[in-house]
Amino acid sequence: MPLLRKLSQGVTLSVALSITLSASMSASATEPTVAATQSWQQVLDKAKGQTVYFNAWGGSQEINEYLKWADRQLQQQYGVTLKQVKVTDIAETTQRLLAEKAANKNQDGSVDMVWINGENFRSMKQHHLLYGPFTQRLPNWKYVDTSLPIDKDFTVPTDGYEAPWGVGQLVFIYDTTKLKQPPQSFQQLLALAQQNPGKISYPRPPEFHGSSFLKAALLELTTDKQALYQPLSLPAEKALFDKVTAPLWHYLDQLNKVAWRGGKQFPAGTAETVQLLDDQQLLLAITFNPNAALAAIENGNLTDTAKTYAFKAGALTNVHFLAIPWNATAKEGALVAINFLMSPEAQTRKADTKIWGDPTILKPQAFKTLSEPYKSQSFQLYPAIAEPNPTWLTAIEIEWQKRYGH
Repeated sequence: MPLLRKLSQGVTLSVALSITLSASMSASATEPTVAATQSWQQVLDKAKGQTVYFNAWGGSQEINEYLKWADRQLQQQYGVTLKQVKVTDIAETTQRLLAEKAANKNQDGSVDMVWINGENFRSMKQHHLLYGPFTQRLPNWKYVDTSLPIDKDFTVPTDGYEAPWGVGQLVFIYDTTKLKQPPQSFQQLLALAQQNPGKISYPRPPEFHGSSFLKAALLELTTDKQALYQPLSLPAEKALFDKVTAPLWHYLDQLNKVAWRGGKQFPAGTAETVQLLDDQQLLLAITFNPNAALAAIENGNLTDTAKTYAFKAGALTNVHFLAIPWNATAKEGALVAINFLMSPEAQTRKADTKIWGDPTILKPQAFKTLSEPYKSQSFQLYPAIAEPNPTWLTAIEIEWQKRYGH
């Protein structure tokens, strides 16, 4: 998933504001909001005519077009307008909400809905920036596949403050006519890069896919995986951080030397790696969508000999979510929009490789409600590798910038 979208230097504002915010925050997780006693019909009635400002990663034409379709459907069916506010990193939205919280702007906020997971969810939840819990109020919640990891987001309990939207897995794309035996591990990836200088790269952290590449590499290379699933406290645990991450920096020292453009420049994101693969400048592209190659072929962005795959150990996996800020102006509209985006109708369109190809979070039987037969997803998810605790990501990105962000 492109998802999405997750951490930049803007998040460091949360540290600067934490003392200010702690003085103004109550023990409860949210401010008074839409009454939980409202019936769904009352929510629908109040939502009519509302405009929902949806902060979402805007780096994919396919996703942007899908959201335009969703807007048209919401207007026609519910009288709700969905306005996508395109951001390059959802940390920008986190920063804006933190500033509104510090200014005691507890109503009429600038953001009504946000596409998040991982570090940004942890930060928003920690600073009481989210409305909820709300997921159990959604009529389409009954269709959600609860066997998916929806109760925790990067080890942080979701507690009903974000609704699952899709499944992401860190996978690679290659051209089967150009690379007969793609690497099955990060060590094999390094060997391939050394044999083919300039043909391997990864997006520049803190771009989501680049940061995910670092996490996945660290999980394979470190001798202490368990530490990555516990909160990291710096500077107190600097020695632990150095010990656990040392194999990653040793690995990147070698990889970056033989990477695309000598490790002096990195792709801006997944879209650029796909373009570079298509231009035969790279042997591998990186994505967080296991259906990405099929979708790219359908949209004419890759040759039909492209294929998506995961390393032998599996794929870094997470669910991406939708949430509502505590001070959203159009809370009812946001509830209606999220419920629609979780509907069998919207989920089957999202999973279509001709549209987006993002895996559904619904149970298979949910699609029996559709008037037209549901075409099952033409792929299966890879064995899942769980995301580390988000506190590690911040430290890893800062260290990467120190070492390679020249």
